[in-house]
Amino acid sequence: MELEELRKKIDEIDKKILKLLSERAEIAVKIGKLKKDKGIPFYVPSREAIILSKLEELNRGPLPPESVRAIFREIISACRSLEEPTKVAFLGPPATFTHLAAIKHFGTSAQLIPMVSIEEVFEEVEKGRADFGVVPIENSMEGIVSHTIDMFVDTELKISGEVYVSVNLHLMSREHDLKAIKKVYSHRHALAQARKWLSENLEWAEVEEVSSTAKAAELASKTPQTGAVASESAALMYDLNILARNIQKHSQNFTRFLILGKEDSETPTGKDKTSICFSTKHVAGALFKALQPFAVYDVNLCKIESRPTKRKPWEYIFFVDIEGHRKEKRVSKALGELKEHCTYLKILGSYPAGFKE
Repeated sequence: MELEELRKKIDEIDKKILKLLSERAEIAVKIGKLKKDKGIPFYVPSREAIILSKLEELNRGPLPPESVRAIFREIISACRSLEEPTKVAFLGPPATFTHLAAIKHFGTSAQLIPMVSIEEVFEEVEKGRADFGVVPIENSMEGIVSHTIDMFVDTELKISGEVYVSVNLHLMSREHDLKAIKKVYSHRHALAQARKWLSENLEWAEVEEVSSTAKAAELASKTPQTGAVASESAALMYDLNILARNIQKHSQNFTRFLILGKEDSETPTGKDKTSICFSTKHVAGALFKALQPFAVYDVNLCKIESRPTKRKPWEYIFFVDIEGHRKEKRVSKALGELKEHCTYLKILGSYPAGFKE
């Protein structure tokens, strides 16, 4: 009887939740009409970040913060789709980690469009065929994705957000026994992470690099006696058996993805980042002088990378991630003084900082 009473309470609560969700959706539709009339963007990253942050503060458990974020991100995604379907281009194919990043950021109600290259993702957003794009920028173990960085030099697109995805790699196959596998497919970064496990547990198997972990899963689904190193979603998509879980070398392995859009986030949330790229004169002390204002105004640099300009040999562009929003006073002052020491400066965008879950 106690179990039945508790189940009745759950049923009553579910009815109340559904009623409130319907009320929220009706308000979202009205907001969508007002936004359309006034020409206001349907998706505002800072607004969403503030909503999620406030809900985290109100949360007293027992649901963990990441569960609260995931639940409300889906609610927001579903309501936003009633205002205007959000088209999101991502580096495909489906079931890659970029696909997971797109779902994690925009929710399952967004219209997700797989592209074959990073360049195509940029192009899709630039030409207005997609509202946003999702591209990888760096992995905590393998480092920077240089092609993504290079694309920012010649584009007017802005960074409007970032998302971190934990890279959990599994060995999957049509087979049910490890001993049956003669070849393993995966992307080179995934193979680098799984190399130790493969050498200890599948030393007899040939290893072949392919364009993505999802492509690896697709090949394994079509070819007997083969396996793939990929995500759990790839195993589900291609109906593969997971023979070994979490075979990556490091448990704390994250990939960071950037959200591309026509605009960045105008409103500071209190937990933001700003990304910039700049060049200095090729003289002694130029980089030190350029970066000194950040120390003066107590602005933390999260990351700095250099890339060849590809216009003149031995000249470089520096890419920097800064803690804080470009409209914050200390960040604004630091950027103003940085400009005095640069031959080229471009603010790639200010955006809400992502969560490492």
